[in-house]
Amino acid sequence: MTNEQQTVAVTVIDGADEHTIDVERGRRLRDALLDRGFEVYGTLSRHANCGGRGLCATCTVDIEPEIAPDHWHDAAAVQFGYPRLSCQITVEEPLTVRLLDKHVWGQVLPRHL
Repeated sequence: MTNEQQTVAVTVIDGADEHTIDVERGRRLRDALLDRGFEVYGTLSRHANCGGRGLCATCTVDIEPEIAPDHWHDAAAVQFGYPRLSCQITVEEPLTVRLLDKHVWGQVLPRHL
């Protein structure tokens, strides 16, 4: 397998800034973002979170294209228009990630009601 096949291009949108990073295929998105200095948590949840186990729902991001959820929280998020848990997304194909402005814990408003 060549290096190109082992990594996946992920475009990260952080406010007005856009970066493209190479992520190892099969890696959890949360870990790849944190390792490269991107913040997926809010001010408090940055210090108190579940460590990527899908329990605290504070590492949310918007992603395109949609990836089929395999976690109960992500299935509900897709159904009700909320962001996805970055800790439950395995990077297999190129995608775009929008980091969200979070307040207090991990709260964000739904995209559509």
